[in-house]
Amino acid sequence: MSVIIEKGQRLRADIIKHLYYKKALSLTDLSKLTKKSLPLVTAIVNGLIAEGYILEQGLAPSTGGRRASIYLLNPDHQKYIIAVAMDQLITRLTIYDLSRRVILPIEHLDLNMSDSFQDVDVLADFISNSIQKSKIKRNDIIGVGIGMPGFVNTQLGINSSFLFVESGETLQEYLSKKINLPVSIDNDSSLIALAELNFGEAIDLQDVMVVNIGWGTGLGMIVNGKLYRGSRGYAGEFSHIPLSDSNNLCACGKRGCLEVDTSLLVMAEKAERALEEGAESSMSILFKDKTKHPRDHFLDAVEAQDPLAISILSKAAFQIGKGLSTLMHLLNPECVVLSGRGAKVGKMFLPSIQQAINQFCMPRISEFTTIKLSTLTDEAELLAAASLMVENSQFE
Repeated sequence: MSVIIEKGQRLRADIIKHLYYKKALSLTDLSKLTKKSLPLVTAIVNGLIAEGYILEQGLAPSTGGRRASIYLLNPDHQKYIIAVAMDQLITRLTIYDLSRRVILPIEHLDLNMSDSFQDVDVLADFISNSIQKSKIKRNDIIGVGIGMPGFVNTQLGINSSFLFVESGETLQEYLSKKINLPVSIDNDSSLIALAELNFGEAIDLQDVMVVNIGWGTGLGMIVNGKLYRGSRGYAGEFSHIPLSDSNNLCACGKRGCLEVDTSLLVMAEKAERALEEGAESSMSILFKDKTKHPRDHFLDAVEAQDPLAISILSKAAFQIGKGLSTLMHLLNPECVVLSGRGAKVGKMFLPSIQQAINQFCMPRISEFTTIKLSTLTDEAELLAAASLMVENSQFE
């Protein structure tokens, strides 16, 4: 492939990516974003229009001069992305088109990632069965983006914590072969940070910490407007900072990790123990419903302002705030975003987090750092899993 053709394909992919994130842009906008000349961008856009990838939507609002034409990805162009969001126990899957419309409602799979390597095949079968259910042709699927917990190296396509493969292939290679589609994997907290950067509360911001409140307590860091991964891709292991008030053993094998006090799983377990010890709470009835996980019942109880649930959450939130204070001294972010599943009750987290920041963080730093609640909540990781595939596709 000649250098000129390769550069043209790269620009073509970049234009599709920018329209995917921004939805509607002018040729001038695309020229500035791609840092390419207007004639070159115009030629590529015209080619994508001919292929059905892009539509001309109309004219931009008047700014005093000639109104520019606005372009967007064609919602009727049959190209799709499979997005998979995994936590330690539940895997969710949906299918989006390039205009980010949901084509297949969310599918669920009960999958304990701590089990044997055979779970990789269960995951592959789940994805293949969902494709079959959607009736979408594989040729029309760009690929599969997967967010998962653990030490994920996106460049090597491996997860050093879960879903081991014995064939000698990487996890990414193994899944791609089983599904017969391109696959990209990434850490769930990193993806949630990307979702906030591209679609949520971190848009147009430069230095942001995104806290993923879920089974664990993850962190994604935006530095200079880009996701910061560190030298091996493992930056942001917030939950393993030794700030716990207890000496409980963490899943990582160490003691005193922040996660043993702050994950939603731990909060639900504390609620169950309190009920066994005679505490009164609406959760005594909620936990009898086995169709939902206790963690979800716990969040429902917090939303209903159950005193026991709020007390447990407030203590965990204070510990999160204490940990954030440490990171704020190191990174001096302009914003902290509370995201992930726990963000649905984010307003309940805020007072205790702010109390801890007031107590442990220098005012000169904290007064210039805003705390925001995600509006993406449960969908954050799914959106980001899809955009992971957008980032890694050349749209040939």
